Amino acid sequence: MSDERENLTYTVFGQAIRELAQRVADDGYEPDIILSIARGGLFVAGGLGYALDVKNLHVMNVEFYTGVGETLAMPVMLPPVPNVVDLSRKKVLIADDVADTGKTLKLVQDFCAAHVAEARSAVVYEKSHSLVKCDYVWKRTDQWINFPWSVLPPVHRSGEAPKENKEAL
Repeated sequence: MSDERENLTYTVFGQAIRELAQRVADDGYEPDIILSIARGGLFVAGGLGYALDVKNLHVMNVEFYTGVGETLAMPVMLPPVPNVVDLSRKKVLIADDVADTGKTLKLVQDFCAAHVAEARSAVVYEKSHSLVKCDYVWKRTDQWINFPWSVLPPVHRSGEAPKENKEAL
């Protein structure tokens, strides 16, 4: 993997979401639901929801990346899995931050295929080797992407005891 990185800032992210939403609108696609792939897709879905005036947002939790360039063998859906009754016969826009390998998006598309009227996908970034070619893409890159929400380490890692706040004493 190259040391070069694609660096996305919150300011540029705001512009990217508006442009991505405009591509969806220009195409005439009017989703009933935006289905975000957590975690990175939550930011994308929220922005698209406002820009496309879609209030019905759902979340699908999928675990695949475990570190920079490190993944599980296959993506895994984590509970709670969306209730298919909520998706039935709806036009769904699947939102994620990046289509890297495409395996996560493929898992979600396959889940939707038997239940929804139509599913399309929107991502901020798509990589050339993604096995899913998304319907709406803001930018294509093959670099590792530093997203503003994940570039810094966590303030607190789950499972750790909270650090003592000495200033409060």
